[in-house]
Amino acid sequence: MGRRIDFYDDPHAPAANSIVPSANVVVVNGAGQILLIHRTDNDNWALPGGAMDLGESLPQTAMRETEEETGVRVEITGLVGIYTDPRHVIQYTSDGEVRQECSAVFTARPLSGEPRPSSESRQVHWVDPGAIGDLPMDRSMRMRIDHYLAGRGTPHLG
Repeated sequence: MGRRIDFYDDPHAPAANSIVPSANVVVVNGAGQILLIHRTDNDNWALPGGAMDLGESLPQTAMRETEEETGVRVEITGLVGIYTDPRHVIQYTSDGEVRQECSAVFTARPLSGEPRPSSESRQVHWVDPGAIGDLPMDRSMRMRIDHYLAGRGTPHLG
């Protein structure tokens, strides 16, 4: 399996050669904890999510990816924001792809299932918001969670 390397505003970053719509999900349980995965491709903690497949909408992508990566089935409840900053690129070492960021981040509530790891997530846990700052995480993912926690009432557009 290749690695995922995130670059932000880095003059040494490789040039983007693709753009793939994707979704991430802030799943919050009744105790106010957020569902996070410990990624296998970069060893960072992140919101569940991934690339959109042909024939599905972004909300469908969000629900599918969350269940695949965590074992938790969810219902989409809102939108945190849309993240399309061209200064953020993601290099996949397995195939040379370098994606420009293009992600919709949704909120969701769990419907069923228990957190379990997958091929993309070595750990899956419900995490108290106050403990998230202690976890290794890419700046882009941290920003998405911070936008959710700020409770601004309007989605981030950028």
